[in-house]
Amino acid sequence: MHIWVDADACPRVIKEILFRAAERKKVNLTLVANQPLRTPPSIYISSMVVGAGFDVADDKIVELLSGGDLVITADIPLAAAAIKKQGHALNPRGEFYTPENIQERLAVRNMLDELRGCGVETGGPAAFSASDKQAFANQLDRFLTSC
Repeated sequence: MHIWVDADACPRVIKEILFRAAERKKVNLTLVANQPLRTPPSIYISSMVVGAGFDVADDKIVELLSGGDLVITADIPLAAAAIKKQGHALNPRGEFYTPENIQERLAVRNMLDELRGCGVETGGPAAFSASDKQAFANQLDRFLTSC
């Protein structure tokens, strides 16, 4: 099992949780981003820089992903692609995307995107909170314990 992180938009606090988990559980973790990232020295932790452009990091993660791998992302199309390849997807707020909920998430995302395209203000996600951090840490720990 490998953990892939859509790292460009991933909160720093989530990356720190992932770094500790990778060391503790001895699982490979790769951060994929459009720019160089600092990672702690570890045989389990690496980063990969991909070219700039829309969905370049997402496409690289999907290319390298194997069944059973975990993807950390808030990007719903990337989560859907991970699930399609028999992977798992967890967002930084601690919610797993599943085969049961991903189609609904895609539909809502597409509807909001359409509304924004028409000039409707749809707002954005709530500010990242301590409870989001805790929810993520708990879900990640449960997942890694079950593997």
